[in-house]
Amino acid sequence: MAKAAEIVGLYMAPPENAVVLSVDEKPSIQALERAQGYLKLPTGRALIGQSHDYKRHGTTTLFAALEVATGKVTGRHYKRRRRVEFLDFMNKVVADYPEREIHVILDNLSTHKPKRDLWLARHPNVHLHYTPTRTSWLNQIEIWFSILSGKSLNGASFQTVHQLKAHIDAFIESYNQQARPFVWTKSQVHQKRLKPCFADQ
Repeated sequence: MAKAAEIVGLYMAPPENAVVLSVDEKPSIQALERAQGYLKLPTGRALIGQSHDYKRHGTTTLFAALEVATGKVTGRHYKRRRRVEFLDFMNKVVADYPEREIHVILDNLSTHKPKRDLWLARHPNVHLHYTPTRTSWLNQIEIWFSILSGKSLNGASFQTVHQLKAHIDAFIESYNQQARPFVWTKSQVHQKRLKPCFADQ
């Protein structure tokens, strides 16, 4: 696929002096307050932990941009996931790279690609590259969202949305202190000789 090859090319050999950003949003992250519970064993001992019961305290939508060359992440919280929030986030991201050519990798969400893109016309230094349909996994920010969920959000408990946002922001700050670019690897493929098979007559 030409689109997939274009994106992989941006990862492997970005244009000289250009910034490549991987951008997407993680919508409706819930501030769940998990109830404490315990399991009584036949021996009489109790294992203390978190039960499956929880209270919902609202949600936040996280817009995030991963700088491919460094692995560092920029994130901002919004209440909704519309074009206006996306453009507000992009304005803040682009402002961090004045007078630089910027290549942005996005999925095909309609929020990212209107029919008449006036914002893009006002930012001639920004070039958008869309992943092919059903291949949003090509977007490296999706890898980071998995890291966020696995290392920070899974099993966590929050009493307010503000607490959830602060937790995510602290994770981003800590992550950026040791950020590394993702490295694309390919296993060596060895062709196997096929065994002859004959059907019974």
